[in-house]
Amino acid sequence: MPRILLVDDTPEIAELLTFALRDHGYEVVSSGFDTAINELASEHHPDAIVLDCSVYEMSESLFDALRGDPDRETLPVVIVSDTPEKADASLRTRSAQQVLLIPKPFTGAQVARALDELLDSTRHHGGHGGHGG
Repeated sequence: MPRILLVDDTPEIAELLTFALRDHGYEVVSSGFDTAINELASEHHPDAIVLDCSVYEMSESLFDALRGDPDRETLPVVIVSDTPEKADASLRTRSAQQVLLIPKPFTGAQVARALDELLDSTRHHGGHGGHGG
């Protein structure tokens, strides 16, 4: 069961999203906004990360922190943003890989689909090494 680290600074949304993703067959570890995202990732070993902060810059700083860690350069990330144009431009300047953007308002199904897509491509590209479980 793929494990998702959900970082959301709105508890109600985090809860709804957690239930929705569990319905779609994901294991979910949820956290509020936490600048120690790499520590969280080291602790929980997620297969993918969902960032949904009320301010895009917060998600962006977490994304940069993750990508700053060589182990997480291609960790799939889904970013939920209410300023998708800005987010898209920002991700393009980073030539970010393995990241999908979801505009608000969004549904749990949309997030699950984005995760499916990212995790699928990871599985197909990663034909060598690492049989972690």
